[in-house]
Amino acid sequence: MNAQPKLPYAPDSLAPFISERTVSLHYGKHTKAYFDTTQSLIEGTEYQDMPLDDIVRNSSGILFNNASQAWNHVFYFFTFDPEGAREPEGAFRRKIEETFDSVENLKETMKEAGKSLFGSGWVWLSADSRGKLIITQGKNAESPLTEGLTPLLTIDVWEHAYYLDYENRRADYIDAQWNVIDWAIVGQRYNNLFENL
Repeated sequence: MNAQPKLPYAPDSLAPFISERTVSLHYGKHTKAYFDTTQSLIEGTEYQDMPLDDIVRNSSGILFNNASQAWNHVFYFFTFDPEGAREPEGAFRRKIEETFDSVENLKETMKEAGKSLFGSGWVWLSADSRGKLIITQGKNAESPLTEGLTPLLTIDVWEHAYYLDYENRRADYIDAQWNVIDWAIVGQRYNNLFENL
């Protein structure tokens, strides 16, 4: 299984949109616990040498919950770059505009999906096998990986992702994400899929 990777930016570099304290607790403790629990669960099993994404696709129960949360959190945190592109470009931008009419409509649709998700979970922008863009909600540890989709972007709407910085203002937290999401990373994820279609 993949080890928990080191973040490619300093824990304080996403502030004020995501505080150093939140990054340190969320990635340094919450995410680490998911990795540690997954590792303990797979020792001596058929999953021991599987990549983390394959564990997510092939497991269930407590193993799925921990492996999927580990994968989801890495995917989420590795979408950020304090110096990244704040707007999508090229073919990926055109695909967004074709599907959602505008980038702003995509953002608003994801925001509404995040606000309306009851309890804890994730909002995902994914692509299907033909490159069609789809927004989905995932409760708890649910992942598009198990639905045959390719995740491109996610917003974590578990309370521990935002409560220290935004208290109960989930919508404000979602709005703030666009200040640290690197659209070049998201676009490359789409282009990698598109090249293989």
